[in-house]
Amino acid sequence: MTHPEWNVMVATCPSRTSLARIANKWTAMIVIALSGGSLRFGHIRQAVQGISGKVLTDTLRDLERDGIVSRKSFDEMPPRVEYALTDLGRTLQEPLTALGRWAEANIEEVERSRNSYDANR
Repeated sequence: MTHPEWNVMVATCPSRTSLARIANKWTAMIVIALSGGSLRFGHIRQAVQGISGKVLTDTLRDLERDGIVSRKSFDEMPPRVEYALTDLGRTLQEPLTALGRWAEANIEEVERSRNSYDANR
């Protein structure tokens, strides 16, 4: 159901929290990592280099709360937990993967612009 008054440009619109979550760099990289299928925590951390365990834990919890990621615990010894994109999370694969590709394809031009800007300051 769409709500005709939802508008991320309005300060009080609750859709802003979803946009903020999706726009988070760690969210994008976690969604990209999970695009290939479910992963354990350690495998996500290996795929998303530079993320701390605490930030990964917090981000996964937030994504689970928002219905983007599912968490499945297995009754094994040692305990095993896997994370996967939900149906809603899979709708983010294409746009976030495209953003990642854009960043990779354009980093050289961005760096040239940064260097030029910094040199003129």
